[in-house]
Amino acid sequence: MELWASARRSKVIDVRGLLGVLVILYTVGVESRKSVKWDYFEYAASSCRAHSASISDFGGVGDGKTANTKAFQAAIDHLSQFSSEDAVLLASQDESEYPLIEPLPSYGRGRDADGARYSSLIFGNNLTDVIITGANGTIDGQGELWWTKFRAGELKYTRPYLIEIMFSTKIQISNLTLMNSPSWNVHPVYCSNVVVQGLTILAPVKSPNTDGINPDSCTNTRIEDCYIVSGDDCVAVKSGWDEYGISFGMPTKQLVIRRLTCISPTSAVIALGSEMSGGIEDVRAEDITAIDSESGVRIKTAVGRGGYVKGIYVRGMTLKTMKWVFWMTGNYGSHPDNNYDPNAIPVIQNINYRDVVAENVTMAARLEGIAGDPFTGICMSNVTIGLAQNSKKLQWNCTDVAGITSEVNPKPCDLLPDQGPAKIGACNFPEDSLPVENMAVQTCSFFWRHHW
Repeated sequence: MELWASARRSKVIDVRGLLGVLVILYTVGVESRKSVKWDYFEYAASSCRAHSASISDFGGVGDGKTANTKAFQAAIDHLSQFSSEDAVLLASQDESEYPLIEPLPSYGRGRDADGARYSSLIFGNNLTDVIITGANGTIDGQGELWWTKFRAGELKYTRPYLIEIMFSTKIQISNLTLMNSPSWNVHPVYCSNVVVQGLTILAPVKSPNTDGINPDSCTNTRIEDCYIVSGDDCVAVKSGWDEYGISFGMPTKQLVIRRLTCISPTSAVIALGSEMSGGIEDVRAEDITAIDSESGVRIKTAVGRGGYVKGIYVRGMTLKTMKWVFWMTGNYGSHPDNNYDPNAIPVIQNINYRDVVAENVTMAARLEGIAGDPFTGICMSNVTIGLAQNSKKLQWNCTDVAGITSEVNPKPCDLLPDQGPAKIGACNFPEDSLPVENMAVQTCSFFWRHHW
């Protein structure tokens, strides 16, 4: 275990190789930076911890100025867990304080640049049973400097994320506020049995690539009860990039997304892709609310991606002020290099939407498959779209797609023929439960002595 952190300017929290890790960030008031006497805290977790510690017991000072690196490290070394009272973790803006790590094997390179990438602020690898939680404690990535350098082309390596957990299982990330990430906020990759719940994620709506939650080549994941304001997709489902993702061959599957609220004026509420070369299947999204977002659910892919997106089920979307309600494209052509296979054609099929209400919409749908490789099995039912005053005359732009609709207004394109009200239940939502939906949490207690 290695840990570098401070209450004023934290570096990188690295939790590689630990079993049973608990990170608690607890805040009693955003404005308060003074010590507050408390010795009892309850948190929800899949499994409770037998031991606990406060960094004040290891010399930590919560004045917003003192560097608490050694106190954090001592607490972790002593108990393999830590708590930071009245915590607002501010990420360092010094590039040299972020270790460089290898690119993801399913991507072949960094997303911002060739070669290595900066380690995330909180990073873990090969873990079992990890809980990162807090009573709405805050992690502020202080991303403005990173965004400025990225836009100016001044970064040699890919920007860090706030939280990245790799090759791990039984992960819980909950009840935190994440702000101003340099890039993606939460990135579980090559993981299983992941629960992300109760997060508030905030970034300026023009900040670059500040995706909210990106499950990537993960199995059995649950994302719920999150509020996200983002400069990019609120949730982006991924599984590797072109030939690297095809070779690595690890899909994202058995994913549940529910009770999500999103604001993202230039991107999607839920995006599937564009890096989807390992495959995406069995995604179930329901009770989704979006305000002032570019599109509801967007599928992004391209020739060269290979892989598939199939078995996607969405119901219960409430959308207000949207550019597009439905968007699919087979022309999202960014590639990691020129070695991709032009014959690697993605398969997009069995895409279901039902019970959608939208208002102030510019255009109902933009559906663009791939010539000779249409997106098939599209089903939409019980959809009501209210148009904006400046709405497009052409409401449905459809090419190389096939499917059916029922009770959809305004009238869909001819490639999605209306089956009539008798078929309103055609777009079935699965009735069975995924294993991750049955992962129960319990109320755990956290006790310690406070030293003034």
